[in-house]
Amino acid sequence: MGCGRTGATLAGEFESRGHSVAIIDLVGDAFRRLPSGFQGQKITGVGFDRDTLVSAGVEDAYGFAAVSDGDNSNILAARVVRETYGVENVIARIADPARAEVYRRLGIPTVAPVPWTSAQIASRLLPGSSADLFSDPATGVAIRRIPLNDGWIGHPVVSTELPTGCRVAYVVRFGAATLPDAHTLIQHGDELHFVIPADRSTPAERVLSRPPEVAP
Repeated sequence: MGCGRTGATLAGEFESRGHSVAIIDLVGDAFRRLPSGFQGQKITGVGFDRDTLVSAGVEDAYGFAAVSDGDNSNILAARVVRETYGVENVIARIADPARAEVYRRLGIPTVAPVPWTSAQIASRLLPGSSADLFSDPATGVAIRRIPLNDGWIGHPVVSTELPTGCRVAYVVRFGAATLPDAHTLIQHGDELHFVIPADRSTPAERVLSRPPEVAP
């Protein structure tokens, strides 16, 4: 539901992977954002209206993404699709992070782009800042970029794992991501991205902010 830039991109991506796609929008002109050659259904209507949803094939749907510009519409549509039609794979985009957390607790997975975007900008502008690149609230695990003290340069990447209790997912070096092995050494300018449990975030940042020889 929603054929803005996000909805149109998702529709094209799903179809390119071989899925049958239906996309709903209040304004028919919105479908011009879809990729050329899009073969899915384009339905003009209210995304939480039952007749509209049935026309889109909700009764046989595997998943539903509510990505319109309205928080209320997205949540209402997500609840109707899940509670009325039994579609388990439902997600809603919510601009208000406080509301997103409330609905997440009610069992409706949400994506809140505002806090994520703000965190990314702040982490890039402020020296020594870290930020989640991915977070799964259901499991309490995130992928986080954590700055390193220069004292770690020359040490193996894996040497950061034991004292932090985290795992290095990948290293960004000269703008390209690489998967480190036991012999990969930390170089100046490397960005290490960790798979990190929520309760290890602060201790890991504290450990990596110091040279390894004085890290607790």
